[in-house]
Formats: sequence, C-alpha cells, structure tokens
Amino acid sequence: MGTIQNHPYQIPNSLTHLVIIGGSDAGISAALRARELDSTVAVTVVVADNFPNFSICGIPFYLSGEVADWRNLAHRTADEITQTGINLLVNHKATNIDSQKRSVEVVNQEGEIKYLNYDKLIIGTGAVPVEPQLEGLQLPGVFLLHSMGDSFAIHRYLTESEPKSVVIIGDGYIGLEMADALTHRGLEVTVVGRSPTVMRTVDGSIGNLIASELQSRGVEVVNSVEVKTIKENGKQLVVYGTNDFSKNTDMVIVAVGVQPLTELAHNPGLKTGKKGAIQVNRKMETNVSNIYAAGDCVETWHRFLGEYIYLPLGTTAHKQGRIAGENAVGGNQEFAGSLGTQVVKIFDLAVARTGLRDSEAEAAGFDPLTVEFDTWDHKVYYPGAKKLRIRVTGDRKTQQLLGAQIAGHYQGEVAKRIDIFATAIFHSMKVEELSQLDLSYTPPLSSPWDPIQMSAQAWMRQS
Repeated sequence: MGTIQNHPYQIPNSLTHLVIIGGSDAGISAALRARELDSTVAVTVVVADNFPNFSICGIPFYLSGEVADWRNLAHRTADEITQTGINLLVNHKATNIDSQKRSVEVVNQEGEIKYLNYDKLIIGTGAVPVEPQLEGLQLPGVFLLHSMGDSFAIHRYLTESEPKSVVIIGDGYIGLEMADALTHRGLEVTVVGRSPTVMRTVDGSIGNLIASELQSRGVEVVNSVEVKTIKENGKQLVVYGTNDFSKNTDMVIVAVGVQPLTELAHNPGLKTGKKGAIQVNRKMETNVSNIYAAGDCVETWHRFLGEYIYLPLGTTAHKQGRIAGENAVGGNQEFAGSLGTQVVKIFDLAVARTGLRDSEAEAAGFDPLTVEFDTWDHKVYYPGAKKLRIRVTGDRKTQQLLGAQIAGHYQGEVAKRIDIFATAIFHSMKVEELSQLDLSYTPPLSSPWDPIQMSAQAWMRQS
C-alpha cells in the first residue's frame, strides 16, 4: 500500500479492507479519516438503517417544525459520502463478528446474510434509549426518541392524531429540547423528572433558572416524581407516578437517557465496562487485535479525572471516530480526553457546563469551592443586555480551575464562554490565570473584563 500523505508513517502492506459497523458520528468520521489518509484502502460502512451521517441532535428541531425537511438533518448526503470512495451498505444489520476469521456477518431487511472480510474493524454502533421498567411503555401514543425512525413515528402521530397535550418523562437534554419543540407546535407540555430540579447535570440554581424559563412558556414542571405506569383512559393516556402524581395526556415521550449498544461485543470477546460500554485504550483499540471501537458504544477517557467513564456526546464520537480511522490505517494517535463540555438551548435560555461540578470534584478528591456570579453579557448601556449566571468551581489548595456552568440568553455567547472555560481546563490553568487571557471586547458583545474573567475574580475573592 502507499504512504500516508503528510504523515511520517507507512500504511501496512497487509491492509486492504476496513469495515466499519455504524454510520453515525463515529463511523462516518472514521471512514472519512481513513480515506483521507489512504485513498487506496477499501472502506465499507455497515448502516442498520437508511440514514447514514444524520444529525440525531437535530431531531427536536425537525419535530418542532423549525427544520421543515428531515433530509436537511444529514451532515452529508449518501452521494457525498460515496464520492469519497466509501462503500455504504445501508439497511444491513451486523449480527456477528468472527475475530478469528476476521469476518462480520450482516443481514439485510429481506433476511439475506452476507459475510464481510476485514483487515481492520471499527465498531461504532452508538447507543439506544434506556427503556424504564414501567407498565404501558408499548401503548399507542407512547414513544422513545433516539433514531430517525423514532422521529418519523412521532412526526406521523403529531400530524395524523393531532394530540393537544404531551407528558415528557425525563428532564435531561433531550426531554427539555422536546418540551421546547412541542410547545413550539402548540401542545400543552408537562415535563416529569425524578430529581429535585430539572437537568441534574447542572447545579440546582441553574436548574431553577431552566424551570422558570419552561414555566414562563406554559410548560408544567414536575420534580421528584418517578413514573410507574401509563394506562389508557378512553382516547387518552394517564401517567401515574410516585407522590400521588397522575396526569391525563394525549401523548407520552420517554427520554430518560441512553445506554451503549454493545451486543456485538460478546462473541469476539471484547471487554466491556461502565454501563456495558466497550473498553478501549486511548488509541481506540479494544482488547482484540485489529478491532477498534468509538463513539457512544465505548467508555470515554476523562481528561481531568484520568479515568474511563461513560459519557456519550456527539462531539466526542466525532473525535474518537477520527482517531480510530487514522489508527486503523497505520496511525498512532491518542484521544486527548473529554471534559464533558455541553450546551443546550431551551426556548431563549442557553445552559452549558464543562469539567467538574462541586460534588463531582469532591468525590474525585479535590477541595472544591464553587462561587456563583451574576452579570450582564455585554455593556448594559448598549441595548439588549441580558443576564448571565456563571458558576466557577476551583480547588481551594491549588487554585486549579475544575469546572464551570453558565446560563443565559442564547444570544449571549454562552457557548463561546463555556468553550473558553473548557480550553482553560484542558490546559490545566488556574482560576486566576483566566484574568490574564487576551479576550476580545466591544460594547455590544462583552465588557473590558469579559464575564468569565469577572466570575474568576469573584472566585478569587472568596477563595
């Protein structure tokens, strides 16, 4: 085989066929990187459905009607992918891996079986929704949401049955985005969660801001309730939970998290760990030679904790897939690790976090201090200034920056600002060093001291 352009290593002469199971973020990222580095390698991507490289994160915006055509959710069209030399095998499910014969068994929708021989294999099967143990999950009008197929089923129900109300079980990212989406469509929305405040991945004061935003848009927020049963009552459904909760509704969406899809791991003897996710090293190699894995089906190296956790994120899947694709054709890259940087838009509120919260930092052995600071997103004399709430977590002893959370108007540069915190944590900066960063300023967009710098200074005053 040829030399990888602009890289100091050689393509192994034995490599002829790279098979990738999974056509979402990790799988397509791996395929594109492999072909980018070596145009002679044959790459086959096995896709269980007919939607390679679609943005699952965009589904709520399709269901809200803000994205009118579901086809626009494709990061790339199938034609654009195949034009790079990648072979797409859509509507084929991988059912078995024989690591001794280096073969993958796949079955199409007609039940026909094929066998794909590989020199290197990448598993990027992703995750599936958690199905809670509750009665009534299979009733008409009750939906899980994770795939394009799920979105079509919900869209069909919305248009044909014309429900007027919906109960969303789960108050995490997807549940809250769907509350926004279905309110946008004119439904009466109730969000039910088990935690005392919504979105338990952020602190309670941020959760309360989210609840206020939801309630201001007419969404009913129910905390500290675990749903136990869904029953039919005439043409409606009734949702029952703890603390004597009951709610009549026309529709139910269940969004209580995801779990890794790793049933293929067992036969070839791939080791699994947290929540059943496939164990990999930072080169995305599994314990079985010539098999890599990436994305929501694997454990993720946490850069700050220095350990593997289960943290399914689209951004992480893209990075891991790229590394797996490069290493499968002779590279030697390592995944730098995740900090759990995330942002979500809920109506006009953007909420973001990175690194460790106070409780997480304490569990990891730090001596954390978290300071909350409210300020304006830009100079208040310029019209349209909005409030930001920033929570900074640092270590009292070392003053190392451990984490941050931000909530504010979605046009208030929340995502940009959490990314600055993430970059600082990535490079092991101390809280005080944030004040030294040379950040941009103009009155319509910021202040001479950016809000993240003011929040860092507030932390220093209390440390």
